[in-house]
Amino acid sequence: MEVREAREVLKLYFGYDQFRPGQEDIIANVLAKKDTVVLMPTGGGKSICYQVPGLVMPGLSVVVSPLIALMKDQVEALLGNGVNAGYLNSSQSTKEQQLIEQQCFDGRLKMLYVSPEKLLSAGFFSFLKRLQINLFAIDEAHCISAWGHDFRPEYLQLKNLKLQFPEVPVIALTATADKLTQRDILTQLYLQNPKVFSSSFDRPNIYLQVQPGQKRMEAILDFIEERPFQPGIIYCLSRKATETLATKLKEKGYNADYYHAGLSAKDRDRVQERFLQDNVQIMCATIAFGMGIDKSNVRWVIHYNLPKNLESYYQEIGRGGRDGAAAEALLFHSLADVMTLRDIITQGENSKEQALSLAKLDRMQQYAESTSCRRKTLMHYFGEEYPGNCGSCDICDNPPTSFNGTELAQKILSAVARTKETVASAQVVDILRGSRNQQSLSRGYDKLKTFGAGRDVPAQEWQRYIHQLINRGFLEVAYDEHGALKLNNASEEVLFKGRTVELVKFQAIDLKEEKERRSKGKSRSVGAVALFDHLRQLRKDLATERNIAPYLVFNDNTLQEIAELKPTNKLAFLAISGVAQAKYEQYGEIFINSILSFLSQQATQQQAKIKGTTHLVTYEMLRQGLSPEEISVNRQVQLATIYSHLATLYQQGYDVDLRPYLSEWEYERVKEAILKTGQTAAMKPIFDTLDGQIDYLKIRLSIGRYNKESATV
Repeated sequence: MEVREAREVLKLYFGYDQFRPGQEDIIANVLAKKDTVVLMPTGGGKSICYQVPGLVMPGLSVVVSPLIALMKDQVEALLGNGVNAGYLNSSQSTKEQQLIEQQCFDGRLKMLYVSPEKLLSAGFFSFLKRLQINLFAIDEAHCISAWGHDFRPEYLQLKNLKLQFPEVPVIALTATADKLTQRDILTQLYLQNPKVFSSSFDRPNIYLQVQPGQKRMEAILDFIEERPFQPGIIYCLSRKATETLATKLKEKGYNADYYHAGLSAKDRDRVQERFLQDNVQIMCATIAFGMGIDKSNVRWVIHYNLPKNLESYYQEIGRGGRDGAAAEALLFHSLADVMTLRDIITQGENSKEQALSLAKLDRMQQYAESTSCRRKTLMHYFGEEYPGNCGSCDICDNPPTSFNGTELAQKILSAVARTKETVASAQVVDILRGSRNQQSLSRGYDKLKTFGAGRDVPAQEWQRYIHQLINRGFLEVAYDEHGALKLNNASEEVLFKGRTVELVKFQAIDLKEEKERRSKGKSRSVGAVALFDHLRQLRKDLATERNIAPYLVFNDNTLQEIAELKPTNKLAFLAISGVAQAKYEQYGEIFINSILSFLSQQATQQQAKIKGTTHLVTYEMLRQGLSPEEISVNRQVQLATIYSHLATLYQQGYDVDLRPYLSEWEYERVKEAILKTGQTAAMKPIFDTLDGQIDYLKIRLSIGRYNKESATV
């Protein structure tokens, strides 16, 4: 009976027809009032495991959550689904807290989120004992363990829940827990014969890829150019790196900001809120950012530097694709990162912690340098066997080819020997490539027999081959000698005893071709893509009006299904996965009207294209008050095309005001360059004459204005 009610609650409040794998068994165990431990990856649906039984059982559920931002998001999501929920934490005034407490007494709340500090404050247990508590849920339960990477001392006191409320079931949930942490969760919470549910830690919707650390900025720009409007996070090792990277991205025209622990609490909250509200597309951040981020529509996560361990890496990439839609994880890897991390570990930890941390760093490095399926490597680390290959990582898509690399290995080892084992990998590559830099010349490396012996092999490939030799035991790295490469017995066998070495060769991936290849079989129609972006803007506008995050209106998965199926009546809209009754009542009619309007507009645009007057469609949208950026999104064309339309419209005499997009000073500068170069067609000579100080969009507008004024004269 209760399980059937659980399914009804799932549909009524969350809009889903069926549970994800494992959820129903967990919920049945909680409904049987048994203690429960849930190990489930980020985005796997942990919250449903306590929210649904909490709504089925009479009384109030209490959820312990470590971060204010996280509980605020959860409560807003529940309220949006028609569930009476509230939270208590230090961000509220005494009056606000008293109001929530009164709602608990009145039986109006079904779910109460509290911080561990609030739960353990004086008199709070007495308050709870006056209520009908049906469940305690402890989120981020790994915080209870000193072995966990987010240890919170106050979590150790949560054992008092079982002592004070022995009859109330407890469910502890975590997305990351090694065996030591799992043991702590079981013992330190005083759970009574708990049943442990361990879901697969695989996140099949996340595409995994690793690239060498050289030319990172160039690679990042290529990556995000192919993913317009998609929210993403770039994790950096240092605070300064987040600021520098955000500045560079802004200079390139991207909507980016940075977040690190050095910012004031007010600034951190402001930046985080802007990202949640989709007012910032790209967040450059240290690992201080993320634990409380429940943003479901992060479409990609980039690691600018190698993380310290696979646990951190897996949790951080798990912030992408929480809605179940496709997401990507790109990791940059270099030996310099490894050396930096080793320095940090050896300088800041005791000997026992050092040994464990260095071992974990080695596993992280092995993952980055893997030549077999990355998902299989990752799952194996978490104790999970993965049959076959995943088909959704760079290695599966671009399998490296093995070849006899003995000659290449001998060149590398010979360069190491001839420099008396005193140089790091980057200098070895310079020697092999014949780079006549200052260090090579000042130390006489240009006189070595191996100098320039590998000019025909790209530097990036030499780095890969060196990494392979290190991984396979043919070279050692002396981290205490600035990463100097050292020979060993295996090296001697290759150099002098005829031992062969198998290496693997990676083919460079064309990002555009790769994106097209991976999208086959799951691609959406052009119309659905355009409608999705149209509805995404509507979602953002509605969220701004209500001061909530856009994904709390509908997540990307639900929005994509709406764009594909185009529901135009109540029954069709309620059939969309993720649309509950309360959501339909708030947003259904608005979205249906928007879909109908969009379809009508598409028909008009199609007629315009046939007649060759596509710029007039832009003109009509300008008259409706849309900005060039909004028109670009709605029409699914580049912003440069819209600016070209503006220039054409102005030149043809339409009532178009260029002043909001082109200042008088900018026009005069471009006009001087036009007169100097004699160009009114090609923009690059003008751009170069201006030393790139004025962008192509403004140059295009200036040419349109200049042509009109010249014709008038």
